[in-house]
Amino acid sequence: SLLFLPSCLRLFVSPKLFTHDRSYRDTLTPTKRLSAMAYNALVSKQREFFLSGATSSLAARKENLNKLKKLITENEEQLCLAVEKDLRRNPKSTVALEISNAVMEIDYMLANLAEWMKPEKVQKTMLTALDTPMVHKDPKGVCLIIAPWNYPVAMILLPLIPAIAAGNTCILKPSEIAAATAKAFELIVPKYFEEEVLAVVNGAIPETTALLAERFDHILYTGCPPVAKIVMAAASKHLTPVTLELGGKCPVVVEDDVDVDITAKRICWGKWLNNGQTCLAPDYVMVSSKTKPALLAAMRKVLVEFYSEDPKASKDYSRIISERHFDRLKTLLDKTNGTHAVEMGVPDRDDLFIPPTVLDVNREDTLMEDEIFGPILPILTVSGLNDAIDYIKKGEKPLAAYIFTRNETKIKKFLAETSSGAVTVNDVIMHLTVDTLPFGGVGNSGMGRYRGKYGFDTFTHEKAVLKRPFFGESLMAIRYPPQTDEKARQMALLTGTRRAFPKWLVRWLPTVPVVVLSVVLGVILQV
Repeated sequence: SLLFLPSCLRLFVSPKLFTHDRSYRDTLTPTKRLSAMAYNALVSKQREFFLSGATSSLAARKENLNKLKKLITENEEQLCLAVEKDLRRNPKSTVALEISNAVMEIDYMLANLAEWMKPEKVQKTMLTALDTPMVHKDPKGVCLIIAPWNYPVAMILLPLIPAIAAGNTCILKPSEIAAATAKAFELIVPKYFEEEVLAVVNGAIPETTALLAERFDHILYTGCPPVAKIVMAAASKHLTPVTLELGGKCPVVVEDDVDVDITAKRICWGKWLNNGQTCLAPDYVMVSSKTKPALLAAMRKVLVEFYSEDPKASKDYSRIISERHFDRLKTLLDKTNGTHAVEMGVPDRDDLFIPPTVLDVNREDTLMEDEIFGPILPILTVSGLNDAIDYIKKGEKPLAAYIFTRNETKIKKFLAETSSGAVTVNDVIMHLTVDTLPFGGVGNSGMGRYRGKYGFDTFTHEKAVLKRPFFGESLMAIRYPPQTDEKARQMALLTGTRRAFPKWLVRWLPTVPVVVLSVVLGVILQV
């Protein structure tokens, strides 16, 4: 049960958070709470609607995608203000980080949906020369999307878009920690969708526990590995497939041949974006003793350019989500033995402010134990690329890994010898902006993927179909009893070695009369 999470996880999901967190003093009106029976009724209602076929046609999918696009564009200001209330993030940044990419994702789906929905013909073999083998694209059914608090709009919308495009119904569970955004979705969604298509369920541990007891056809969870295990355990009771988007300590390797100023700017942008509360943010940097002084000086310069000498007064510098997360980060700062290389202010619990902080640390430092998820960046000194790769390989597989270098050989080595959900070379996070690339983790950083076609495939069941004609029966009569030596010989010709048609023949095959093909196969079997 979620009720028995270890104390560290209550940072993520504790329902007591709001009573202790001054960022919610002027709290919202309470969200409605549903009973377990109501959750069951909601899931049943969505399943009944899904089974009616009402969501599966191309027209229905496009209609729902356009409704969602209208929801986003007509409520952009309300959603951005909600995020500002939760994270003190500049609304202009939220438009760029969470709104625009969702609209573009919808446009991408609309432009390609008809093609993606078509049955996909697959390669024939000698055994299926007269048949039509293909993959049929079926929607899965009723989906559950459990979102985090750090990007509370995008992490609802980006999984939801492919789920709808794939012809499913959805139940959304926003993070209760981003309470303003959760309430905004609860108010907005019913204006555009009936609950049998799309519904929002708000709440904390008891509500999430009750919701996970229901049978879904796919669950997508974004968050931390320990809670992901709970979600996965609940899903296993119904054999429900899951997509888990988690995190980890995303490393950055900086080689000596880089442009130091550009490297510093790109690292600082990705690290202090959303005040370090980004699953893809650089978690630590590994650099040689030769390049480290120049990199630290460049970082200091860039941070002043971004947030001024007083980041606390900058409209572009977000805040920590809650007092509990502030305390967690402050404890890390108190325990570290690292040397402060860059420190631009003093932590302020009343304002949930922790300044941009860069520390020179060793490998045993407390900052190197778990994902930091805040505006603190440790710098490790390494002897070279091999040393850096060895260190990465000793830890859990991260959601992303980054390397800065001009050397193609080193890039190839890094790609070949490290394992991560993704890699960006000479930048950070930017791979997420490419909607033709999958977004997902590996190992402890998650399983499954979405974005673009990959998202459509995640929420689609690829059903194997073989369509056979009634003619040519004599060609496969060898499969029927009674078995003889001759039948066994002929069957061995077809099945003993895999014989695929050459690609040039596959292109030419549809123009050949079936009768001719039958004769050819008959001759082969008689040889």
